[in-house]
Amino acid sequence: VLISIFVLMAIFPSLFTSTDPREAVLAESRSRPGDGTWFGRDIQGYDIYARCIYGARASILVGVLTTILTVSIGGFIGVMSGYLGGAADAVMSRVGDVFFAIPLLLGAIIFLVSLPDFFSSNAFLGALKVSLALAVLGWPSMARLMRSSVIQVKPNDYVQAARALGASPWRVIRSHILPNAVAPLIVVATINLGGYIAAEATLSFLGIGLQAPAVSWGIDISAALVGLRTTPHMLFFPSLFLSLAVLGFILLGDAVRDALDPKNR
Repeated sequence: VLISIFVLMAIFPSLFTSTDPREAVLAESRSRPGDGTWFGRDIQGYDIYARCIYGARASILVGVLTTILTVSIGGFIGVMSGYLGGAADAVMSRVGDVFFAIPLLLGAIIFLVSLPDFFSSNAFLGALKVSLALAVLGWPSMARLMRSSVIQVKPNDYVQAARALGASPWRVIRSHILPNAVAPLIVVATINLGGYIAAEATLSFLGIGLQAPAVSWGIDISAALVGLRTTPHMLFFPSLFLSLAVLGFILLGDAVRDALDPKNR
């Protein structure tokens, strides 16, 4: 239910509010909830409720794009490493270790600073920039997981039978190994999606991720620190929406894990 609501907010924000999140009413700056608006207004006079609704689009877009990139890159490298073994496995594993040793947020900051200003020209490119920064350092964990899953599946009898019947390596991977090894990757990717949403908010909070005029929960949380003591509602509502979104995807990951592996129930 939580995820359905947030996805609707991201795709059709006008269903929840008709207010422009970038419409500043300075005369009502820092107004409290109930003074003409549901959640009050921030220091710039923006409607906090409208910005919480529109902020779901950027955060979920970054989470979905990052998850797709990490699953694609990490899954491919993990399958190749686990199936080929030998020198190819050693080289791919060491390359993954190099990236795995770099802290995610620190590496993402360095990556984002080094990108050209072209990626800040519109909201989608800004989200893509953050997704690329997180995916560059997020794929090694997926590759490790996929590699171990492939190594576990590869000795099974149905794989050996397919090889004995003359199936090509691509067909063995596509038809026999991948369908039986991908379940753990799906579970972890679903849980990580919530983590990537939180990472985007952290980068935007630091002023490195999405930039204004983009609407993001991280940007609003950063702006709310100015009046934290006198107007805590400016911090509370964006933080609440962010926490519920992350919680929703973590709960979905637990549900997917139980669905794909009944032994864990």
